[in-house]
Amino acid sequence: MNTTRTPEQLNRLARRRASAKMGWYLHATVYVIVNLFLAAIALYQGRHWYAFPLLGWGLGLALHGAAVWLVGPSAGLRQRMVERERAALERQS
Repeated sequence: MNTTRTPEQLNRLARRRASAKMGWYLHATVYVIVNLFLAAIALYQGRHWYAFPLLGWGLGLALHGAAVWLVGPSAGLRQRMVERERAALERQS
């Protein structure tokens, strides 16, 4: 079902999708940094408990990614993403 959208609607939707993707990138970055820190602490202690937050949070990150990349779809990067989303939406209309 192709519905014709106004340029304003396309721009708003493209911005929303680009923001969702940037949110996932931020989530993934924090995930990596925090889990590296936790792994360092655990390995220093000679234990392997860091696998539990790694796996649990990893599942959350995967679900977040599925919601952003499969279901839904720096300023320069954000702007390029907005433009890509806008172009894709215009092709669909």
